[in-house]
Amino acid sequence: MGKLGIAGALAAASVLSTMQFAIVPTASAAPCPDAELIFARGTTEAPGLGPVGDAFLDSLRPRLGTKSLGVYAVDYPATMEFSTAVEGVADARAHILSTATSCPDTKMVLGGFSQGAAVTGFVTASVVPDGVSPLDTPTPMPAEVADHVAAVALFGKPSTRFMKAINDPDVVVGPNYAAKAVDLCVDNDLVCDPHGRSFSAHNQYAALGLVDQGATFAAERLQAIWATEALEPSTPTLSTQTPSMLSAPLQGAAQPHVAATPETLPGPAPLPGPVTPAQPPAVAPST
Repeated sequence: MGKLGIAGALAAASVLSTMQFAIVPTASAAPCPDAELIFARGTTEAPGLGPVGDAFLDSLRPRLGTKSLGVYAVDYPATMEFSTAVEGVADARAHILSTATSCPDTKMVLGGFSQGAAVTGFVTASVVPDGVSPLDTPTPMPAEVADHVAAVALFGKPSTRFMKAINDPDVVVGPNYAAKAVDLCVDNDLVCDPHGRSFSAHNQYAALGLVDQGATFAAERLQAIWATEALEPSTPTLSTQTPSMLSAPLQGAAQPHVAATPETLPGPAPLPGPVTPAQPPAVAPST
């Protein structure tokens, strides 16, 4: 990526260098949790979720009640070499596809801070960004994968102005995820606010309540999905076995029609013939 061409470039690079990603799965309560948080940390932050990601997890977990929550931290070098951000896109994509296949009932929450927000945004894209060769970036995920994602929470996503300054394409959440995404930006944040001028504002997401706002959004979407699923009636299993014929027909049951032959037709009783008059008894002749 190109170098930042605005005042405070070094400070911006320090903030955004955490955009590189690593995959660090953590233990979950069950092989397939009810929900899973997949989060990409910001530039120069230590491997894991990063401060914003940790705060997001801490705010989200108690809002889910008894539901289990797995965690997956997108891992990458997190240096100022922004070209490695594509590695994070590939890592996050691979884990999302794997989860959708191996745990189809798990509802995923995608998140990211700063450069990590850019990574997560690019993961949801339905097309390769303008100016990027398809050979240099992972293929967009199949559309049906979005059905496994409950929410997308982005904190401090780099603005169009910022991405242009570092010679990178704009971050656009794909149409399959836009309705389930929240894009949170602190006022005057140099990274995400198109008119921002403050680097310190970029570190105020937890303190100003935006992390809690994102957690509330994600939790409400999860709870709505689970509530809908709980109301769906289970589909009864229909037997495909052909019932055996009864040895004797039930009384009153319709009998199969049998073609009658002339010999079996009952017909009316024969009419009586003409009555023959009785003959008088014979009289013997007298002698």
